[in-house]
Amino acid sequence: MESVRIFEQYESKVRSYCRDVPVVFRKASGHVLTDESGVSYIDFLSGAGALNYGHNHPELKRAIIDYMVSDGVTHSLDFYTEAKRGFIREFQDTILAPRKLEYRIQFTGPTGANAVEAALKLARRATSRQTVIAFTNSFHGMSLGALSVSGARRKRSGAGMPFTAVDRVPFDGYLGAGVDTLDYLEDVLGDPGSGIDLPAAFIVETLQAEGGLNEASVTWLRRLQDIAHRHGALLIVDEIQAGCGRTGPFFSFERAGLKPDIVCLAKSIGGFGLPMALVLMRPDIDVWEPGQHNGTFRGNNLAFVAGAAALRLWRDPAFEAATLRKARLLRTRLSEIAQTSGAQVRGLGLLQGLAWPDRGMARRIAQRAFPVGVIVETCGAWDQVLKVMPPLTIPDKALAQGLDRIADAVAAETSVPQLEVAI
Repeated sequence: MESVRIFEQYESKVRSYCRDVPVVFRKASGHVLTDESGVSYIDFLSGAGALNYGHNHPELKRAIIDYMVSDGVTHSLDFYTEAKRGFIREFQDTILAPRKLEYRIQFTGPTGANAVEAALKLARRATSRQTVIAFTNSFHGMSLGALSVSGARRKRSGAGMPFTAVDRVPFDGYLGAGVDTLDYLEDVLGDPGSGIDLPAAFIVETLQAEGGLNEASVTWLRRLQDIAHRHGALLIVDEIQAGCGRTGPFFSFERAGLKPDIVCLAKSIGGFGLPMALVLMRPDIDVWEPGQHNGTFRGNNLAFVAGAAALRLWRDPAFEAATLRKARLLRTRLSEIAQTSGAQVRGLGLLQGLAWPDRGMARRIAQRAFPVGVIVETCGAWDQVLKVMPPLTIPDKALAQGLDRIADAVAAETSVPQLEVAI
């Protein structure tokens, strides 16, 4: 295609999403992306979780425009600014205080991986231990430290080097139904001959978004927190994709009543798709010395303004209630599709999907969905899960329309005769 030739000629081969969606986009609003030919698509990707409030949300856009027109500071390192003060105050008053959570906030570089790197360094410094325990099928980012605690072999191979100071244990459900994977963890940590050192921290996603929509049970999560604290380790919860309301409540760990020692936030914390990441830490483990961890773009004031405007949406309890209601609609429709296609429904909130035993099924369905106007991605070690992640603000009618199109794509794919191979 002539319209994409310049990208193919000059951009690195590392690009990925555009290979499945080979169009040039021009406009975006709410749940809709429109390409330069005027064709519109329902967005069930939401910037991989960076656009929980949709594209160009009018209240967030107005806040940014007003700030820029007033010549507000845009880049500030870690200088104090009115915009940063406004974000901190809104986050404290609207999110932390009502949940009785007491944290210091560290603004890191702009990506989730930056937040994870800072969290790992802080945990090791605070405990004077080196090892971190991570879980199967986890994903925490593409920089070296974040990759070291990630499970995806293909992503880890891009580092070109071995990783150390990380032990990996099975996530909830990894060994099948009825097996509590934390029994193994209890045994090896309690046995000085196990070869597993007492860790600085455990890092976990309560719902593994990239790993295949694997959900940790409330019982498992509470036991994990207890194990960590009994062995003098910190609990790091990675909220980068599952946070900011994606699973229903603002934090995905709220359903288990956890109080993590460290929390990583990024993606939609910037509100408008603007880069911002932060680390929340218990005040007593804020052991950083000035400048010991920094980043040139930790002071993105446009993200502070947009992020504060997004947080104001959470002042109204109806916002969370609407997300939970849409999540139920999504669950019902996915369950209907699953019954006729042999799939399993996975996930929570507006981060749900369909998993098939046929590892190629989800990718083929995603490819069928694009021509009929839906952008949706896959996840899991074999891309075997179709991940539906619409904006939290999507209207019911649009959600239903997008799911109908996916149902049509599933029906079309499952009706294709499979070739029998003679043995």
